Amino acid sequence: MVTTRRITFKLYPNRQQEKTLHYWRKLHCALYNAAVYNRKTQYQKFGHSVNYLEQQNCLPEFKEVWTEYKPLGSHALQATLKRVDFAFSRFFKGLGGYPKFKASCRYGGWTYPCKAGWKSETDGKNGHLNITNLGKIQMRGKARNWGLPTTCTIMFRNGAWFASITVQCSPSRETGAESVGIDLGCKDAVTLSTGEKIAKPDFIKEGQQKVKVASKKLRRKRSPLRNKKVKGSRRWKRERQKASKLQRKVARQTEDWLHKTTSNIVSGNSLVAGEKLNVKGMTAKAKKGKPKAQKAGINRSILDVGFGMIGQMLEYKLAEAGGFYVESPTQTLKPTQRCSKCWELTPKTLADRVHFCSNPSCNHTEDRDVNAAQVNIAWARGQELSSIHAESPSSTPCGSMRQLGALRREKLRVQRSNPE
Repeated sequence: MVTTRRITFKLYPNRQQEKTLHYWRKLHCALYNAAVYNRKTQYQKFGHSVNYLEQQNCLPEFKEVWTEYKPLGSHALQATLKRVDFAFSRFFKGLGGYPKFKASCRYGGWTYPCKAGWKSETDGKNGHLNITNLGKIQMRGKARNWGLPTTCTIMFRNGAWFASITVQCSPSRETGAESVGIDLGCKDAVTLSTGEKIAKPDFIKEGQQKVKVASKKLRRKRSPLRNKKVKGSRRWKRERQKASKLQRKVARQTEDWLHKTTSNIVSGNSLVAGEKLNVKGMTAKAKKGKPKAQKAGINRSILDVGFGMIGQMLEYKLAEAGGFYVESPTQTLKPTQRCSKCWELTPKTLADRVHFCSNPSCNHTEDRDVNAAQVNIAWARGQELSSIHAESPSSTPCGSMRQLGALRREKLRVQRSNPE
């Protein structure tokens, strides 16, 4: 099964290359802002809606006037214009706000949507990235699966340069013949139907405590107020860098722990049953009249465990191993309230941590979370495996430029067939 995977390498450019990269990033940011301004003014003054194809067709004349854009490559500039088109598409669909101008110091980077303009000289472990008009750049990183490189995104994050490369590969994993149900929680991150409980490691808790202390120090410094034209103090900037560095470390540690935990589950089980959770709704703000501090603490615990990430990781890893990951319908099945033996519903509150079945003929007693995991796997075993559709999760939609090219070719074909 051929699928798309994204691997991120850290780049180590020399001084001249780093200077050029910063300059190119500034040019891409200026092009992005110019495209947003063009769409905005054309509609406000003339009532004309500018689309992507119209802006793309202006690129050749644009580069003749602004010659500094010629070394950047046509495909990379088209990808930047496509970012503007994506931003406006999200706005019109109600998925985001109106696109704003971006500051050059905060602009992430640019994308090579095809194989033109760059070449990766690696077999998946370290190597070099060869960019046209820039030269070879040493990069470090290791890919679990390597294949045919398709796109490359150059990013500047936290004072360092990175190359995010998508490859077409055929990933595979080893798995066992067993099946297991899981239940996610705040106290114990993952509870298995076998009775095993996996808690969040202590080093993540210690890191979160350090972030809390650093954030408290940051609040005591003079922060910037743009409305009153007040700049942040040098101490505030210094403390902000310290707090951000600690937050990034905790995020990396959490992601690494989640990858190891899900890989261990997949290595021994070809069928994993979870539950469908609305994480966005679960972490919403407290309603009016409800205790806000308590709800904020619960939201923080849910986000720290990574309820949404665990399901996504299990899904694509089991797809690579040829297994299945299914999610039970939480609202109708109610795993927390249902007995795993007789299927009887027994109402509980959050304070009830042990399941006592209300059916006199059953009297099943089990830990609340273990019972919920057993309900999930019992429901999954009762389903027809042929009806379980375990698709490999797609990565970032890198095929958008390819789809656009197909759309243009179809439009040209129609025009040629109907010359009138």
